[in-house]
Amino acid sequence: MAMARILIAYLRFALGTTRWTMVGLEHLALAERRPSVLAFWHQRLALFPAMKSLARQHGEIPKVTALTSRHRDGMLVSSVMAGFGLAVVNGSTARAGQEKGGSAALRSLLGCLAKGEVVALTPDGPRGPARVPAPGLAQLAALSGAPVVPCAAQVRWRINLPGWDRMVLPLPFGRGVMLCGAPITVPRRNFLDSLPALKAAIDAATARADAMI
Repeated sequence: MAMARILIAYLRFALGTTRWTMVGLEHLALAERRPSVLAFWHQRLALFPAMKSLARQHGEIPKVTALTSRHRDGMLVSSVMAGFGLAVVNGSTARAGQEKGGSAALRSLLGCLAKGEVVALTPDGPRGPARVPAPGLAQLAALSGAPVVPCAAQVRWRINLPGWDRMVLPLPFGRGVMLCGAPITVPRRNFLDSLPALKAAIDAATARADAMI
């Protein structure tokens, strides 16, 4: 896909020329040693590929499988993530409950976590509402027993693209912050009750990253 190749080349340049600061690396290192769910808002999706190279520089290389949707934009995201060496699972569940590969994706992600791997997802994707987590985040954490690591990133030089979440597109030669918060364990019983706390944690990580920039 030509567009995917263009985006991969651009993001490698923009993210590679950004001067990054890593915050909460101990939580990322913990994720490497046990199955974890990395969660961040869809608005910062284009910044996430930098995490693997940053982790490598600090001696930690998480094995990450990212969840992307099955619609056209999601397939583009899948190609870009794969271009950065990330494994991909496709599927999502609509807010109204319409099945869009969500059950199969959930089983695949549970399999990854059972093998001790790390999975990453944007709980408000693929179409929002922005910063409102879908139940699947809490369900995945509850069924697997894996903690949720709230993550965020921000860059000084950026463009906010038009769209429902005003996605951040990094510009080259700026400063950036990649942040991982403290893990949150979701109980198996009444797991939906954990959604407000998960949202608050991701919001707090995002606000901190923004403040540091």
